[in-house]
Amino acid sequence: MVYAFPREDADDEAPARLGLSVSRKVGDAVTRNRVKRVLREEFARVAATVPARLDVVVIARAGCAAYVDEHGSAALGARLGELLARAISATAPEPRQPDVA
Repeated sequence: MVYAFPREDADDEAPARLGLSVSRKVGDAVTRNRVKRVLREEFARVAATVPARLDVVVIARAGCAAYVDEHGSAALGARLGELLARAISATAPEPRQPDVA
């Protein structure tokens, strides 16, 4: 699950930030740390496509570790990219319509 929140208090050049939530339902401490490491690495790969002044929160669900084991970290990165694109498009401001008098 991925959420994106615009930051209004940051300067225009502030890069996107990543927040991770990996609960014990994902696995033991070693498994959770591996999932967090993979998520950080994959976010670093796609960070150039993420708009500045954005906070991205990733919540790893129970099957995340099994997904990494089965498909590899590159597949998780691809899925993260897809979810980021959807989250970013949902936070994009709507184009303003001109006032008609």
